[in-house]
Amino acid sequence: MARFVLTRLTPLPPADCWARLTAWPRHGDRVPFTRVSVVRGTGRQPGDVILARTALGPLRFDDPMELVELVAPTHCLLAKRGRVVRGGAELRIRAVGAGSAVGTGSAVGTGSEVVWAEELRITGLPRVFDPAVALAGRLVFGRVLDHLLATPAASATG
Repeated sequence: MARFVLTRLTPLPPADCWARLTAWPRHGDRVPFTRVSVVRGTGRQPGDVILARTALGPLRFDDPMELVELVAPTHCLLAKRGRVVRGGAELRIRAVGAGSAVGTGSAVGTGSEVVWAEELRITGLPRVFDPAVALAGRLVFGRVLDHLLATPAASATG
């Protein structure tokens, strides 16, 4: 299984990071040929399903992810349950800075540390390719994470 971990420090408070990271359709903004949508539930509670659909001409596959655990605004666990992509992802947010209180976002100088950890298994791809899959994952998901955290606040919820 290919594994990678991304860590970002941001001046955003945890509640803002949480809102941006759980704006599921925006995850597809920086992944070529991919649309992300909530296909079951609201995308805000365990059992809900997020679908990343990748299509390039006749080549198509779905990456359904079930929300297994959510503890707003600090933790989200997803299980990848597709035929092509298996594994899971964990998103963690932690307040950093003097006087910070998780979830309040009100302390001056408060920011966040965001950790995105992922394990991927591509059906039919030999494990010898796991390092290449992990590298591609770091690049693609790093771009998604940077985009989500850099977006101006006014459009983060829209």
